[in-house]
Amino acid sequence: MEKAGSREAYGSAGDPSEAGPGTPAPRVPPQFRAGGAGRERPAVRAPGPGAGAVPSGAAAAAGPPERTARGEHTHSEAPIPRPRLTHGSATGVPAVSAAPRPVIQRASVRGQILDALRAALVGGDLAPGEVYSAPVLGERFGVSATPVREAMQQLAIEGAVEVVPNRGFRVVRRGARELAELAEIRALVEVPVILRLARTVSASCWAELRPLAEATTAAAACGDRGRYAESDRAFHGALLALAGNRQLVRIADELHRRAQWPLAGAPASRRRADLLADAAQHSALLDALTAQDLPAVQSVVHAHFTDC
Repeated sequence: MEKAGSREAYGSAGDPSEAGPGTPAPRVPPQFRAGGAGRERPAVRAPGPGAGAVPSGAAAAAGPPERTARGEHTHSEAPIPRPRLTHGSATGVPAVSAAPRPVIQRASVRGQILDALRAALVGGDLAPGEVYSAPVLGERFGVSATPVREAMQQLAIEGAVEVVPNRGFRVVRRGARELAELAEIRALVEVPVILRLARTVSASCWAELRPLAEATTAAAACGDRGRYAESDRAFHGALLALAGNRQLVRIADELHRRAQWPLAGAPASRRRADLLADAAQHSALLDALTAQDLPAVQSVVHAHFTDC
């Protein structure tokens, strides 16, 4: 299987199953629509106009502004930014850098590296059992070791890697039993929700998920495991989002991500065949949901998690 306030528990006023015939159909959130799965991360932020500029001689000689009468309402001006100084000036006066370097957003770099490492794990570029050091991976991504180390520590929390003192991080070997246990947990979370949605969501609403299902098929046909993992999670996320429970979507997505890392030593041809079969079940599920064929929905959704 390839792979934030919440509402009250089901059966309360927020339960989708209590919606009447005239209740508007829930909509798929924009972030789960086709083409919107990626998230934009601002990597560089340049300083604003005038940053680093030196105050003119006239302005500097003018001195501080005169104080106003007591009780008079005033608005203070924005402080003049301090100039960027460099050493080694021939005149003995610190020189001002003409073009200050852009400010790199560390959190953004860490997020980009984390996404790249997750894709490498899913695609098999980071081999199970191998140890990778942050400096070496940093050279590979063209960044320092710090954001790589922070990203790998997050992956260690998720269970994808383990820390090897004084060496780096080892990619965890995953067995069939672990993946089967994850699939069982995912089924316990997702299947009841999908069956409930099959009884409450109008047929026209399922059409919005069709492009996401087609995206999984296209990725499977190319054998692109990283691309498939992203589109697969987007499809399941959009489907579960119709229940209106953001905590449900978050927890299910975390389980889904953990279940997407491949088994060690699985042949590439077998992985591609699994992707194609998994993608076909997405389309079959939408067909059954659109037709409001509850027995077919139940059959497809159980097979979808059993065949992981």
